[in-house]
Amino acid sequence: MPEAFVVAAARSPIGRAFKGSLRDVRADDLAAQLVRAALAQVPTLDPGRVEDLLLGCGMPGGEQGMNMARVVAVLSGLDETPGTTVNRYCASSLQTTRMAFHAIRAGEGDVFVSAGVESVSRSVRGSSDHIPGEDVTNPRFADAVARTARAAAGGTTWHDPREDGALPDVYVAMGQTAENVAQLTGTGRWEQDEYAALSQNRAEAAVASGFWADDITPVTLPDGTVVAADDGPRAGVTVEALAALQPVFRPDGTVTAGNCCPLNDGAAALVVVSERIVEALGLTPLGRIVSTGVSALSPEIMGLGPVEASRRALELAGLTIDQVDLVELNEAFAAQVLPSAKAIGVDVERLNVHGGAIAVGHPFGMTGARITTTLLHGLAATGGRYGLETMCVGGGQGMAMVVERVA
Repeated sequence: MPEAFVVAAARSPIGRAFKGSLRDVRADDLAAQLVRAALAQVPTLDPGRVEDLLLGCGMPGGEQGMNMARVVAVLSGLDETPGTTVNRYCASSLQTTRMAFHAIRAGEGDVFVSAGVESVSRSVRGSSDHIPGEDVTNPRFADAVARTARAAAGGTTWHDPREDGALPDVYVAMGQTAENVAQLTGTGRWEQDEYAALSQNRAEAAVASGFWADDITPVTLPDGTVVAADDGPRAGVTVEALAALQPVFRPDGTVTAGNCCPLNDGAAALVVVSERIVEALGLTPLGRIVSTGVSALSPEIMGLGPVEASRRALELAGLTIDQVDLVELNEAFAAQVLPSAKAIGVDVERLNVHGGAIAVGHPFGMTGARITTTLLHGLAATGGRYGLETMCVGGGQGMAMVVERVA
């Protein structure tokens, strides 16, 4: 079967939602900038050869609705390129890369753009998802939603509702899932804060070393301002400072604003091609896509999703975790990163070595492609061969991908 290679990767700075640097730019305009930037990295490739533009978005609707992928294609000058918008929530643009990978392996194309975008700042404006104020919850989940509400009030120990023949709460807030995972795995407040401080400290070091400057593609705002750095990383973060923050999801909880990711805006794009294109154009790939994996579990403990997904991707790759040089595990919450990493078998020395989403942010639809960009650049910087990208997914899923540096 044909092999699939990532030959270009571009990701925007990540802005804080509502008050950050990207709050005034539309998601489609932002995504188009990154698509054009990624294609510009492959000047010998005729953009007209792009056979499909696959765009991930976690909250499609409003400005992010109307099959935004096709809008982005036209804004990118790809008038004759079809586009599809994909939603696997946090893993949306990892799913688009998987689709490009599968299409190439199946012999159904040679050139694809896999992109992702999220503007949390603007997605709430004029959302077309439902009429404001209308309850769209399926009534069959009423008992599950009520159970989550009781847990949010504090004092409830989580156990799998399926043991009682009950439905899990698919509408559960992500912060509540993190508290459930912390309870289930015994992941305490101090170790969560300790990991969050490490993420911030690593991101601070990566800013100082120039890694993030190399990883980021600057973007231009509607007023002409150029943004070239993430809003999120903070200098001098300590465990002691994080320990002073109050829990935000449960009165007796462990998850705070300091040990989870913020709400964000951002976009990223990859150019994925077949080995035939690599050879014909004499390209030097950033990496080869080796395998992918997807899994599901109770939505109420979705933070453990990376575990089974990573096992599946590694098995398909014929690798063990000990053969993986770098792991990028999306930091939705420290409460889920720590037990997931432990179950996967990855040590902290290989995990999110430049800092993760707690520091740099997590724009839902962007994150899959952003992590791929960071992972490939990290392998190049460290001389590693294999990398694992993995994440939990809202609704109770996990997703993972193994890549190989071939340059």
